[in-house]
Amino acid sequence: MGEKMNDKNVYWTLFQHEQWPMYMAATSQGLCYAESASRTLEDLIRWAETRIPGSRLLQDEAALKPYTRQFEEYFQGRRTTFTMPLDLYGTPFQVSVWNALTEIPYGQTLSYSDIAKRIDRPRSVRAVGAANGANPILIVVPCHRVIGKSGALTGYRGGLEMKEALLRKEQENCPTAVENL
Repeated sequence: MGEKMNDKNVYWTLFQHEQWPMYMAATSQGLCYAESASRTLEDLIRWAETRIPGSRLLQDEAALKPYTRQFEEYFQGRRTTFTMPLDLYGTPFQVSVWNALTEIPYGQTLSYSDIAKRIDRPRSVRAVGAANGANPILIVVPCHRVIGKSGALTGYRGGLEMKEALLRKEQENCPTAVENL
């Protein structure tokens, strides 16, 4: 690690994996940001200024190595669960949705209404969709595993092509996966 992590620093790198480069960032508490390259470095800067005011953004590939290693293993089909610490920045409702997303098993999907029921807010389906869309940690907080009640693939910040590819990869690597695509 280039510099000892402290609470006011946000370390970032551009993780390259085949067709999906991703901006990733972590604090001393854990991974806080993982976005597809459809987001820019400027988006990461704005996110950090809003969510972690007073923080310093420092490019440091070594600081992110424990996280990028797990992403590599996931993309290679050798990891089905992430064990990295997360540092979630959102409203209490968003964090409750994101925590529920982390409980969706690899290779499976749930609907927005399923998530709403899991967090004991069955009438908040649209709010669950908005929280899903605000998720700053793609793949680890698996918002790609949330689909429409009809089974249709719905929006994904990384693009529907990425969402479909992630779900297909998981279903191919998971013998207990239910075919939803």
